[in-house]
Amino acid sequence: MSGAMLPFRLPAPADGAVDVLIIAGEHSGDEHAARLVRELRASQPGVRVAALGGSELAAAGAQLLFDLTASSVVGLVEVLKNYSFFKTLMEETLRWISAYAPRAVLFVDYPGMNLRLASALRERGLSVKGGGVIKTLFYISPQIWAWKAKRRFAMARDLDALAVIFPFEVACYADTALPVEFVGHPFLAPDYAAPVSYDPAGPVLLLPGSRKQAVARIFPVLLAGYAEFLRGGAGRPATVLYPSDDILKVLRAVHPPAELQLVPTGTPVAASAVLTSSGTMSMHCALAGIPGAIAYRANFLTYLLGRMLVKIKYLGIANLLLNEPMYPEFIQGAATPQALAEQITAGLNDPARQAQTLERAERLRALLCRPTGGTAATWLRRQLGAA
Repeated sequence: MSGAMLPFRLPAPADGAVDVLIIAGEHSGDEHAARLVRELRASQPGVRVAALGGSELAAAGAQLLFDLTASSVVGLVEVLKNYSFFKTLMEETLRWISAYAPRAVLFVDYPGMNLRLASALRERGLSVKGGGVIKTLFYISPQIWAWKAKRRFAMARDLDALAVIFPFEVACYADTALPVEFVGHPFLAPDYAAPVSYDPAGPVLLLPGSRKQAVARIFPVLLAGYAEFLRGGAGRPATVLYPSDDILKVLRAVHPPAELQLVPTGTPVAASAVLTSSGTMSMHCALAGIPGAIAYRANFLTYLLGRMLVKIKYLGIANLLLNEPMYPEFIQGAATPQALAEQITAGLNDPARQAQTLERAERLRALLCRPTGGTAATWLRRQLGAA
């Protein structure tokens, strides 16, 4: 698979044993898990953590067994194209877990792979739910409120506990025996440095996502909207955030104009308006109160299947939480250059739109504030039997 080659064997634990194996297949999950690991290690310096994740987990002190974020794909067509790779990775991960028996496996989002692994651990008798000794934990629920709602019963069968980041998700599992706890949204953690903020004088922000296939489809759409905006006589510069060198290569392959600034995610950006895909960064922008819109373009077959299977009113999570379009959504053919240019112009020049966005950002923050039960790291310590 392009971007990552699976070693013949995942390396052995550096310390000879491991307390927690974390599996995070996306850049956002890698980031959230890294924050959890830093807090966990601050209270328990001796805890041994290994991971299939990315650079953030490695920097937080986890032993990185394999860079899974370099292999992230989305959509049925893309998954089928890489089926043999993921099958090999699954078998090697199961072999590693069987050989080194971590006290717990913490699955972070990435349900397509992670729920299959949890089921396989039970079937092979390795997990507590299968009669073994390894705890199976899940952080950041799959979106069962959007589609595949029946997965909650398989999750209750295969998992020991679930930590969710949206308060309404607890009720989604009320008809199962799975212990579910709301641990607050990671973007509202006191030590969290938001990658974006709102500045009416700042550049326009273009955010095509973090998966290579999706970025290759969405970035040209955002560029066309920005170019149409410039043709209207405005002279506002634009900035694009990219999460990895792989994504930077995809962006450059589109041949963006020289005046477009490409900067790595983690570089603070104060933006005046945004065109974004529907992923994690759209939530950052919503919490920051940056006016804008969501644009999304999927593989056509994936889009058709999604229309049949996904039963939600909005694609953006901020829109879903508020039950109103904080960010108007332009999907597939609706994401025309003219429509997106109009959204940039409204974000820059309409005081009512700007005030409305800031008011909705305040409501979002109130919805997602941390509960009294503590953080995800507090929850994980309890699951490991530590105080």
